[in-house]
Amino acid sequence: MTNRLPALALAAAAASLGFSVAFAQSSPAAPEQPTFAVPPYKNLQVLPKAISRDQLLSGMRLFAQSLGVRCTHCHVGEEGKPLSTFDFASDSKPTKETARKMLAMVHRINQQDFGVTEFAKAKVTCFTCHRGSTKPATMPPPRESAPTAPASAKAPERG
Repeated sequence: MTNRLPALALAAAAASLGFSVAFAQSSPAAPEQPTFAVPPYKNLQVLPKAISRDQLLSGMRLFAQSLGVRCTHCHVGEEGKPLSTFDFASDSKPTKETARKMLAMVHRINQQDFGVTEFAKAKVTCFTCHRGSTKPATMPPPRESAPTAPASAKAPERG
């Protein structure tokens, strides 16, 4: 019986190796197909019609982060629901039209004032003014007042 144990262990190890190799060589499961933001896109008016899905989603993330908002700020959909249930083509939200105007303005500034035509090289973006808020900053933040000297401190005399 002691002679059979090493042979049995060797057979089990060989079978294990065979299963591992077969599993490693099998084709991986097909990636799940996206259910939203799939070309051809509907109702793109400012963004290029031939924009890639990655570029579109990256741009949307930039807008959301720059304004401190979520998709529902401009798009019709219910927060917390899958994005596949949203009506991204709808123009029913006024904020979407405002976003289009702001994008055209940013594009014009970059192109005319800085000669930039590639978005990746933009000098001005939504974040330039919005800084994480839906209302763009129009004035610098209030200046912090300098700490006042204690009343017991005497100002130096001038002579």
